[in-house]
Amino acid sequence: MSAGAAARQPGLDLLRAIAVVWTMLFHSFVVGGLGPDWAWLSRYGWMGVDLFFALSGYLIGTQVLQPLAEGRRLSFRDFYTKRAFRILPAFWAVLLVYLLWPAFREAPGMEPWWKFAGFFVNLSIDYGNNAAFSHAWSLCVEEHFYLLFPLLAWWLLRRPATWKFAALVSVLVLGGIALRAGIWLHGHAVDPGFDARNWFIEDIYYPTWCRLDGLLFGVVLAVVKTFRPTWWQGAQRHANGVLLAGLATVALAMCLFRDRVGLLGNSVGWPALSLGLALLVFAGASRNSLIGRWSVPGAGWLAAVSYSLYLVHKAIFHVVQAQWGDVLEGRGFIAFCAYGVAALLGAALLHYTVEKPFLRLRERALARRALPIGVGVGTAPP
Repeated sequence: MSAGAAARQPGLDLLRAIAVVWTMLFHSFVVGGLGPDWAWLSRYGWMGVDLFFALSGYLIGTQVLQPLAEGRRLSFRDFYTKRAFRILPAFWAVLLVYLLWPAFREAPGMEPWWKFAGFFVNLSIDYGNNAAFSHAWSLCVEEHFYLLFPLLAWWLLRRPATWKFAALVSVLVLGGIALRAGIWLHGHAVDPGFDARNWFIEDIYYPTWCRLDGLLFGVVLAVVKTFRPTWWQGAQRHANGVLLAGLATVALAMCLFRDRVGLLGNSVGWPALSLGLALLVFAGASRNSLIGRWSVPGAGWLAAVSYSLYLVHKAIFHVVQAQWGDVLEGRGFIAFCAYGVAALLGAALLHYTVEKPFLRLRERALARRALPIGVGVGTAPP
């Protein structure tokens, strides 16, 4: 969820900062929410994760596709080394705290450690009984993307053809719509235990095969930028128009998701939302847009610590509530600010003691192998 310093772009930093704060607003339900005055804002905060997916699809897609487009060899060893140093140390550190300090958990039950270590907790979870650290589901989706996308890109580009890519995108979008709709209809029709468990989380919201849209639309941006640079540059002259179109499309998606667990949202809502967020990412990547032209104070730092913040914020919300919940109860936005400051402090501690040292270690390791340092991103999510 953070980019390398050399690749800083103000618009993308702003979007990354918005994504993590929006996700935190949504997860404020852990501490009773922000109250009715702010419910309209926090209600759709889960979309922050999809914004992270779109950012990852664009940035990781560009990193993988650029050398292939230039006829250079894609170093899989290089790519996976960067991802491992970027994602694993902070994740393992937080997972260890969750395992060794049960009071740190935002929920009493937790899935076995090996499901988290293997990055498939999103594919097999009893959410009703084991919700602690469940927000790691999005990191599992990201890891699956990191694992498979470079291999798929390399294979497709051995004999590149526009129709192949267009067909793949169509199959994934239409297949995702059909899959989610089928799960929804089948469950409501024939599964007697469907309403007795959190089917939406377990069957649709968490599994990787239902959540490819955001990453996919981000990759589409990367493909256009890499293989159709003239189109990309021409479209950037209209970045503010694209920004408005993105906001309008996200608003449409919000309408489709008025019932978050309804059939309409969970069929066509996901590609609509992902398209809108991808348009925002395009605008954020352009210096010609309102959000890409200037740096917003604090956004760059928030973007830099966003991965750590995503990992720890729910647990820190819980710790603060356990200590000072009675004082903060009913104070809405003021309470969220208190919880947010505590989460920022925890994220800063993780970022500066774990993330940054391992990123420096990565630079030294790659330098010794005379490999270039590429773009880094995590959406990792949140």
